[in-house]
Amino acid sequence: MSGGDFLMLTFAPLLAGVLAALACSLSGTFLLLRRQALLGDAVSHVVLPGIVAGFLVSGRIATVPMLLGAAGAAVVAVALIEVVRRAGRVEPGAAMGIVFTTMFALGVLLLEQTGASGVHLDVEHALFGNLESLIWIEGGAGWGALADPGALAGLPPELGRMALAVAVAGGAVALFWRPLVLATFDPGHAAAVGLPVGAISLGLTGLAALAAVTAFQAVGAILVIAMFICPAAAARLMTDSLKVQVALTLALAAGSAAAGFWAAGALPPLLGHAQAVSAAGMIAVVSGTALALAAAFGPRRHRAAAG
Repeated sequence: MSGGDFLMLTFAPLLAGVLAALACSLSGTFLLLRRQALLGDAVSHVVLPGIVAGFLVSGRIATVPMLLGAAGAAVVAVALIEVVRRAGRVEPGAAMGIVFTTMFALGVLLLEQTGASGVHLDVEHALFGNLESLIWIEGGAGWGALADPGALAGLPPELGRMALAVAVAGGAVALFWRPLVLATFDPGHAAAVGLPVGAISLGLTGLAALAAVTAFQAVGAILVIAMFICPAAAARLMTDSLKVQVALTLALAAGSAAAGFWAAGALPPLLGHAQAVSAAGMIAVVSGTALALAAAFGPRRHRAAAG
């Protein structure tokens, strides 16, 4: 593949996958440590009708209206969980399961029954993403396009949104590192010293929602859960140091995204198949494989077994 072909056909979707994985894994690390790993799954399900509603209202795929729609859907979900829990006298876990699946089904119905499915969104792409469509036409001019401001302006707008999500998540984690760590490992002590534990939890949920919305175009509403959980869980099995764990999580997230994107196009021909497979699906497979290897051979796994 020539430099021009790589930049036009591969550079943008590859970078989008890496950025989506980084944004999700940053919030996923702390969700995992707080024993709220499935919150990433919940967010990815709940925000779908909000994302679609934001698109229908604004008429375009843009971060702000879709994020506002996702936030509104989250508020509705919280209210519905409480209603179901009290009216049905069921446990909170059961109430959450009912609401999450119902809202996800509502999002799918909105996609099918409104104009969204015939314009920019459809069920397949909403669920499994559409990385392969992020083509950079100006990249066909060759490597010089990387230094050409005019050519760079033609990059898919999804890249800018994902880069912003990574910057916001990274900046928030760096700025609030100490209170975030304390509230994660010892929320009682954090509250005793005056830290706003509730606000920290809400902020972390907001980062997860931002990551889910911006990764929506890349990997869809289902496979994003692999980006939230697998890199963080694999890194947790490899070290006891939080800073090292965060670094490993980011490395595993970026590596899994890059390797998965490559494997989606390269492996099928090697196995005798003519067509490539879903890039987002292969990213999830590679992320799961990394987690399985960490579970089998990770240093912390062996120490825990020995103890």
